[in-house]
Amino acid sequence: MFKCIGICSVCLKDMSIFQKNNHNFLKMPDMDCKKNPPFLIILVTSHRDQIKTRMAIRETWGKERIVTDKRIVTFFLLGSTSYDGNAVMVESLVYKDIIQKDFLDTYNNLTLKILMGLEWVHKFCPQSSFVMKTDSDTFVNTLYLTELLLKRNRTTRFFAGASTMHSHPVRDPRSRWYVSKEEYPWNKFPRCCSGAGYVFSTDVSSHMYIVSQNISFLKLEDVFVGLCLAYLKIKVETLHSEPVFFVKRIEFSPCRYRKLVTSHFVTYTEMLMYWYGLEKSRDEECSGGHP
Repeated sequence: MFKCIGICSVCLKDMSIFQKNNHNFLKMPDMDCKKNPPFLIILVTSHRDQIKTRMAIRETWGKERIVTDKRIVTFFLLGSTSYDGNAVMVESLVYKDIIQKDFLDTYNNLTLKILMGLEWVHKFCPQSSFVMKTDSDTFVNTLYLTELLLKRNRTTRFFAGASTMHSHPVRDPRSRWYVSKEEYPWNKFPRCCSGAGYVFSTDVSSHMYIVSQNISFLKLEDVFVGLCLAYLKIKVETLHSEPVFFVKRIEFSPCRYRKLVTSHFVTYTEMLMYWYGLEKSRDEECSGGHP
């Protein structure tokens, strides 16, 4: 499925498993997109041990809801571990919001996790309008995001997010973001968006999944997505004239959080506090502008 150059044996093994199990999802959401397609699908990268975080997301911004007659759903992307046991299976049966395949759930396989999400949307929910990818430590203002997407009045070849820190490959083997010249021989990455949160039209999800067969695998998920976009000649756009995707943690105030889409590095306890604080202040007036 991928052009693999100079990648570690563990990663090669996991890609092989991903390729062989191309159609074999271990767990999938129990929903029929043909009957009731969502307007927005939010895909959250998660790990088996983050049960408290998933619960907090389910109780706050990730709960299924209708906004301006538009349905929003949230699903969690998980790989597998040697100690999964029955916990994830039970959680999947109860909440029906987990997407999982049989590849090792590690940071180096984050790209596989994203491809799994793109594949699920492509095969099982192409009727949706938009897809968002975010991390489990990101707070998402789904109400404002939906408002901005509706204002765009466009559902094809659209991709928006915050520019990432990866403009050039890191060649230091000690770095978490190390990329060898064998993996990526060029000196500059294409423009890409931080994995903390980006949104795109559903047709782009299908296009990226299909062209991923022609892209050399990289463990840097945001860069890999950027390579797919460059291949497709899809430009990263802005969702608003002011910044709304934040790759850092924004200190909470109801007025600030009303006009942002993402705030990164938020704990599950903070998610609960921020969400309920935001919900309680919906009718209050704000004198300030954007954060």
